Formats: sequence, structure tokens, C-alpha cells
Amino acid sequence: MDDTLGLLKIHISRGINLAVRDVRSSDPYVVVRMGKQKLRTRVVRKNLNPEWNENLTLSVADPDLPVKLAVYDRDRFSLDDKMGDAEFDIRPLLEAVRMAADLQGLEDGTVVKRVLPNRQNCLAEESCIIVSNGKVVQHMFLRLRNVECGEIQLQLQWVPVNPSREL
Repeated sequence: MDDTLGLLKIHISRGINLAVRDVRSSDPYVVVRMGKQKLRTRVVRKNLNPEWNENLTLSVADPDLPVKLAVYDRDRFSLDDKMGDAEFDIRPLLEAVRMAADLQGLEDGTVVKRVLPNRQNCLAEESCIIVSNGKVVQHMFLRLRNVECGEIQLQLQWVPVNPSREL
């Protein structure tokens, strides 16, 4: 039997002020992991402020698992260099999805929940979970750890696989 609660759509928008790992620039890409799943974006050559605008989708069975994100610099003749990492919790998004379901008919732009940056998360600024085109989405800027600088902008959206199943 499939344990999937739903799908997490992750729109990886862009990187901001990423670290230099080659002579003057980097060739960054993002790897996203949750449990045993691993997805990645394409490489953007010679760019410290890359725009990926890519959609990745994870199947979620355990909402308590964090989503881990790492940025790498693609190297041709050696191992790829790490350019920082971050992780985020999807539980606030799922709580907002449950709340929005109870408050049917919310207008576009309605803020359902706010998540503040703190020492336990990688948020660079407040993350708002809003209603957009009838869907609940979360916008976030993640500050990369284990590196001198860099942030990743992304957006999350929950897609229920079995609407009758509890989150």
C-alpha cells in the first residue's frame, strides 16, 4: 500500500549572492532531498545570481522529515564544490492547508500563516503562507549554511493525493 500523503511541489526560483567557487564565478545547481528521494536543478554556468525557475516534486509520506537543500558548483575535472546547504520544515505549510480547508473561499493574497526566522530554521526573512489562485502556497528565502554567503528563493505548494486522507 502506498503511504503517500501528498506531493510537495517546489519551485526553485533563484539564487542570490552565491559564493565564488571557481576563479571569479561559479556554475551552481541545487540538489533537494527528502528521505531517500533526491532531485536536482540544471546547472547555470558562470553565475552567482542564477535563475533556475524550475519545478521539482517530492512524494511525501512522512511530513516530519525535513526537506534538505544543497547548492553545488559544477566542476568538469574534479568533484563538485559545495556552496552551502539549508533545510526547511513542511509542517507549517500542512497546518495552513488544513486551516484553509476549514475556511473555504479565502480571497487571493490572504495570509493564512506566517513563519518567522529563528535559530532553528534557515529562513532569511519572514515566510508567508498565502492563498494564490485557490491554492495554498508558501514563499521563502533560505539562508545557506556552512558557506560565507548566499540565499535561495523558492515557493512550496501542497498537492493532496488522497483528499479524504488526514494530513
